[in-house]
Amino acid sequence: MGMAITEISDRQLEIIEAAGKILSSDGVSGLTIKNLARQMKFSEAAIYRHFTSKEEIIVAMLDYVAESMDERYSQLSGTGDPEERFRAVFQEQFRFFRKNPHFVVAVFSDGLMEESKRINEAIARVMAVKMKHLAPIIREGQVSGIFTLAIPCEDMVHVVMGAIRLHMFKWRIANFQSDIRKTGDHLIQSLLTLIKNK
Repeated sequence: MGMAITEISDRQLEIIEAAGKILSSDGVSGLTIKNLARQMKFSEAAIYRHFTSKEEIIVAMLDYVAESMDERYSQLSGTGDPEERFRAVFQEQFRFFRKNPHFVVAVFSDGLMEESKRINEAIARVMAVKMKHLAPIIREGQVSGIFTLAIPCEDMVHVVMGAIRLHMFKWRIANFQSDIRKTGDHLIQSLLTLIKNK
């Protein structure tokens, strides 16, 4: 799966963070190696030593998000009942993005460089990490009778992830003004009300 977090140098992470900030303020068209070099007070050559293109920077950013989420979700697994774990997964996500709002644009903007197959594949990897951790929680909740069996597990994962995705997208277009953890907790509660056995 792309670059392991351990393989990312501090300098590369610095570049990824700066690129995320440019994406947030100026969108994809504003993210150029020239702008990045200017913001970081580097030469363009110094950036090119780490990344050959803007596409490569965005892919590295997405892979960094996927791997760090995978790592943090893995630490959560196994604690508590399915409902608690369901909450924990999303609370962790909201915590991460509240701390790193500059990554939201890369992960939750529909149509970010659609023509790039590599970026689309990297976005798919982020979503796969979420599914990998969410599906077992939902399945376990269904097996233990906490969550409804009226909807297949796979569809439930889609509904939940779609709702969370829209929530993140709304936060971004509102310029990160609302408290994502508070509104997020409310949404988690609503989703649990929908999927729990009445």
